[in-house]
Amino acid sequence: MALNVIVAAIAAMAIGAVYYSPGVMGKKWIKAQGWTESKAKEMHKDNKKSMVWGFIATLIAAYVLAKIMGLAGAVTVGQGVAVGFWAWLGFVATTQIGSVLWEGKSTSLFYINTVHSLISFVIMGAVLGAF
Repeated sequence: MALNVIVAAIAAMAIGAVYYSPGVMGKKWIKAQGWTESKAKEMHKDNKKSMVWGFIATLIAAYVLAKIMGLAGAVTVGQGVAVGFWAWLGFVATTQIGSVLWEGKSTSLFYINTVHSLISFVIMGAVLGAF
């Protein structure tokens, strides 16, 4: 796996760590989940396994985004941002709306999670375009 894909995945994971921290969106995310603070701690007490699988999923997303950028001929930061945005809009946002439509999740949770995905895809595109 190319270094640019690994760096893009690390950047996306770092963004997620900050975004879902208590000082940014973490408390709102817990509330939108319908959880209490203690429920959130219980759900995430064994977080190491989830973080490993989350990183693998993010590596795959970065790899696929790099492939799409290659097919599109995107070679600059700006082009990477654009491809990241369009990939997010076409594949991520449209898929995540299903949590509201069919799973009964709140629109607040959708917005919190989808904005995180948008930021992640745009940043991954920028990193991939910078290499």
